[in-house]
Formats: sequence, C-alpha cells, structure tokens
Amino acid sequence: MSTSSPRKKAFVRNIIILVVCALAVFLYVKVKAWSTNESIGMLTSSGENRSYLLYVPDSYSRRKPAALVIALHGYSSKPSDIEFTSRWNDLADQEGFIVVYPAAYFTPKRWRAYATASPTENPQRDVQFISDLIDQLEKKYNIDPNRIYINGISQGGGMTYVVACQLADRVAAVGSVAGAYSFPFDQCTPSRPVPVMAFHGDADPVVPYLGGGFETYRVNFLPAPDWADWWAGNNGCAKATTATQDSEVVRTEFQECSENADVTFYTILGGGHTWPGDPSSTDSPEWGFTTHQIDATHLMWQFFMAHPLATP
Repeated sequence: MSTSSPRKKAFVRNIIILVVCALAVFLYVKVKAWSTNESIGMLTSSGENRSYLLYVPDSYSRRKPAALVIALHGYSSKPSDIEFTSRWNDLADQEGFIVVYPAAYFTPKRWRAYATASPTENPQRDVQFISDLIDQLEKKYNIDPNRIYINGISQGGGMTYVVACQLADRVAAVGSVAGAYSFPFDQCTPSRPVPVMAFHGDADPVVPYLGGGFETYRVNFLPAPDWADWWAGNNGCAKATTATQDSEVVRTEFQECSENADVTFYTILGGGHTWPGDPSSTDSPEWGFTTHQIDATHLMWQFFMAHPLATP
C-alpha cells in the first residue's frame, strides 16, 4: 500500500473541515444579519394586501436622515432574488442607507408596467403602492426626502420606468438593469427631468436589446437604446459621448441636461439578462453572459449620490 494514502486522506479531511467551518461562519453571519437587520413588512394599498422585504443596516442612525433605495424584482421572481443578485445590503452596511424590496402582485408575481384599460391591471395601482410604501417608511425611519431612489431588473426595470414617469416629485433618480420597457413614451409625463442610469446586454435572450414582442401579455418591449435616447431628449440633454469603457462595456453619457438630470446608458457587449457584477451569476443559455468588468450596484449608488432631489 502506498504510504501517501493516509496523507491524502488527512489532507482531504482537513479541506472538508475548513470548508464546513467557513460555511458555518458564513451562515452564522447571514442568519445574524437577517435576524437583526431584515424584516418583512405589510401594507394595504388600493385595497390590496402588499408585502415587502426591508433591510436596515447597523450603520443607520436615527439622528441622521438616511437615503432610501427601492429595488424591484423581475417577472415571476421575488424580493429576495434581487436582494441576493444586487447585493444592495452589503453597500447599505457601508453607507448607512435603507433598502426596501417590494413584492409585485398576482401569481406569478408581476408588475403592472404597461398601459392598459383594465382597472385591475392599471399601472397606477403599483405606482400608488410604491408611494404608500415610501409614506410608511418615512413614518418609521428618518428618511431623507431628497435621497429616495428606485431601481429594478427586467420587468422591475420596466416598473421603475413607470414610477419615474409618475413619481418624479418623490424619486430623485432611477436605475435599471435589463429593463422590460413597455409603457408608451407619449404616456410618460414626469413632472421634472429625471436622472437615469441603465444597463442592457446586446445579446439579452429574454428582453431583446432592440425590443420585440412578449406574447404572453401581448406587449412590445421598447428598444433599450431608444429608451435611453428618449430620456435624454425629455431631460433636454445637449451633449452625448460614447466610449468603450472596457472590452465588454460601452458607456453612453448624455450631459448638460436640464436640472442636472444626466442620463447614462451602459451597453454590455455580448451581455445577457443578468446583473453586471453579480458574483453569484453563472453564464447559461437561458440567461446569457454576465460581465464582471463593472458593478451595476456600485455605479448606480455613485450616480444616485450625485443626483439628489433638488429642494425647492
């Protein structure tokens, strides 16, 4: 028998012990964070019982007004999914802001992110829910009314667009990843220019970069570049520059906009229906490629901080 066999067994055993210990520490930290910082909230809005996942970091202080970041999950998804994908909580720990992850309605979960004549499908119901949610959190926490931001992925990005159209007086700036934009431009009438940052893969297999139909709900997705151009026009931007930031990323910046309402649009070359920088993402035919050359969460936060709501 080889004398190296016992050594190999001992080595494997030690590796297993290290992995188990590391996993135990990781789970302990996460469970501790969830038990002390995370909660599930409920409210009734437009006669509907709605829920949300709330994260209040230890770095939050009642003595200092905190920013609020609202993150919207995608179609048939749930709040914990975008929480895990975006890692907003990790950044909240560092920066002291509060994060809330609202849940969409219906089964499967979906947002009313498109124009319709149906009362039960009216997007105003979800807009009202977001507004009521802000009201509820402002009563309980010291929220800075000039630093309320919203972002989302996929259909959550589409709902973010609708909120920007109708709640521009409350939301300072918006962000979107792989947004499913189906709300008509001519029905988007924000009360002021809204700063926008968006990310979209040009090989997105779910929400095509150049738009297209979604037969299940008979809606058409707007082309992502056209959507960014529309916001630039709406915000009165006078200057546009496009540059390849990294080998996988092209950044288009619209500047010299009214009321400092800049628009920044990232095209992920070969990118899929994924969150840029998501450390847990695995490339697949279903969702496509994830770039790690940029981090959408950190870039949005920097953009948000540069664009607070102007105090009258």
